[in-house]
Amino acid sequence: MDEVRPTSGAQAHGLVTLFPPGLQAIYGECRRLYPEQANPLQVTAIVKYWLGGPDPLDYISMYRNQGCPAQDIQEHWHYVSFGLSDLYGDNRVHEFTGADGPSGFGFELTFRLKREVGETAPPTWPAELMQGLARYVFQSENTFCSGDHISWHNPLDNSESRIQHMLLTEDPQIHPIQTPFGTVSFLQIVGVCTEELQAAQQWNGQGILELMRGVHVAGGPWLITDMRRGETIFDIDPHLQQERVDQGIETEGSNLSGVSAKCVWDDLSRPPEDEEDSRSICIGSQPRRLSDKDTEQIRETLRKGLEFNSKAALPPISSQRQSHERPQSRKDSLESESSAAIVPHELVRTRQLESVHLKFNQESGTLLPLCLRGRLLHGRHFTYKSINGDTAITFVSTGVEGAFATEEHPYAAHGPWLQILLTEEFVEQMLGDLQELNTREETKLPKEYSWPEKKLKISVLPDSVFDNPLQ
Repeated sequence: MDEVRPTSGAQAHGLVTLFPPGLQAIYGECRRLYPEQANPLQVTAIVKYWLGGPDPLDYISMYRNQGCPAQDIQEHWHYVSFGLSDLYGDNRVHEFTGADGPSGFGFELTFRLKREVGETAPPTWPAELMQGLARYVFQSENTFCSGDHISWHNPLDNSESRIQHMLLTEDPQIHPIQTPFGTVSFLQIVGVCTEELQAAQQWNGQGILELMRGVHVAGGPWLITDMRRGETIFDIDPHLQQERVDQGIETEGSNLSGVSAKCVWDDLSRPPEDEEDSRSICIGSQPRRLSDKDTEQIRETLRKGLEFNSKAALPPISSQRQSHERPQSRKDSLESESSAAIVPHELVRTRQLESVHLKFNQESGTLLPLCLRGRLLHGRHFTYKSINGDTAITFVSTGVEGAFATEEHPYAAHGPWLQILLTEEFVEQMLGDLQELNTREETKLPKEYSWPEKKLKISVLPDSVFDNPLQ
C-alpha cells in the first residue's frame, strides 16, 4: 500500500462520471460529514485486488474529526474503508445481485483513533489493520455485524499497548446508505483490552460496548480508541464486573454460540484399528472430511442470529472465531433461520457412542465454564469448530431442539461432528470440577478431568500438540 492524495477532488472539475457509482455513494456520505475535507489523506492499494493485489480494500480515507467537548467526544482521526461493498457493479470483485439486497458484503469498516497532542497527520497503521480484517472476510466469506468481537492477541498498532482486541459497533455518524448496487452499512472497529474482550465473550459484545460508552477514557459516546489507555473499564469501576457483567451472565446467559478452536475428539467406544470408527479425526491421523451439507449445517449453526437482528454473524479472527445469537427463550434450537432442522445426511450414518474423550488447547479450555454456565444452563448450545480440520464438537442442553444427541444416547457422532447432550445436574457438577479453568491464567499442562460414571474425559493440552499432530 502507498499513501496518496485521493482523486475525490476531481468532481470539482466535472469528472464525476468517472467515479464508479458505489464509490461515489460512499464519498457522498463522507462529504456530508466532512464538507471541508473534500480531498482527505487516503491510503490506496498500489495493485488493486481485482488485478491480483493482496489488499481487498481499494482505499481507506482518513478524516480529522473535531469532536464535541460538550458531549464528551474527543478530537480524533476517522478512517473509512472502500471495498467490502461493491464499488463498481461490473462483477470485477463482487457479484452484482441487484439493488435490493446488500452491496458486496453489505458493509464497510470505520475506525476512530484519538488524536494525540501535536499530531498533524493521521497514523496509517489503522489502514493495514482494516486491510487485515478485509482479507479475512474475503477469504472466509464470513461477514461482520455489530456486537461481534475479534480476538487479535497483539497490540493493534504493534506497540506495547494493552489494546489488543476489537469489538464492532455501528458507526455513530455514518448512516447506512443505498447505492445502485445495494445497501451499505458502516461498522466501527473499537479497540479493547483482554479483560474487556473476555467479558464480551462471557456475556455479549453490545453490553460491554454500552459500558464503555459511559467511561470517558474507554472511548466515550463515540467509542474512540485510545492506544495509550492503560486501564480497563473494570480497573476504573470495579463494580461493573459484578453488578453488570456477572449479573448479565446469570440472568441472560451468553450470546456466544460458538468459536473456532484447537480441539479434537476421540471415540473410546471402539478400538482404534476399527476402520469404520470416526477416530480418524483424532490427533495423529488423517481427518475425514465433512460432507458439504454437514459443513453448511455447522456454519449455519455458528452464524445463527446475532444480537437483535438476523444478519450473518461474526466469526472473529486469530485463534478463535466467534458468533453470537440474539437472546432466546429457554427452549433453544439448532435449526438456523435459513435452513431446515439439522437432520443426519442420508449418506452418513449417525452413530451413538458410549464413551468420548475431548481435547482442547488452553484457550479453548478456558471457555468451557462459559459454555456450561452461560449457554447450557440457559437452555442453549455451544459449538467448537476445529481450525485444523473438519472436526466439530457441539454441546447441547436438554432444551435444544434439532439435536441428534439425546438423553438416552448423550454422545452422538455424524461423521467428524460430535454432539454431547448434558443434563442440568451434570452441568452443575462439571462447573464445580472445572472451576480452575475460570482463572484464565497460564497453568501447567496437560490437565485432565474425568467423569467415569458418565464415560466422559476432557484434556486441556499445550498448543504444540495441535500444531504438530504427528509428533
